[in-house]
Amino acid sequence: MKNFLMMLVLLSASTPALANPFPKGNPQTGQKLFAKYDCSSCHKARMGGDGSAIFTRADRTVQNPDELLVQMERCSGAIGKSLSVQEKQDLAAYLNKTYYHFR
Repeated sequence: MKNFLMMLVLLSASTPALANPFPKGNPQTGQKLFAKYDCSSCHKARMGGDGSAIFTRADRTVQNPDELLVQMERCSGAIGKSLSVQEKQDLAAYLNKTYYHFR
């Protein structure tokens, strides 16, 4: 029983680290970057109005954290911006918190 309890403690301690795929990102900063670069303008044009629908549609391109980073590279090219590593982490943290909920 003691070993079982110790195992549960260790597993629960490691779970938070697995829960956030963008631990170096700041969602609040990401939200500001999303607004600064006017990311929703392209999304609105592509989705016919509601830009957030690009994140929630059934056939969305992004299915995991790695694909999110790749897609953000594509999007940054569309706006002519080269995102820093920190900007990518911040934007990904914001998008994940708001729409994707990847673990």
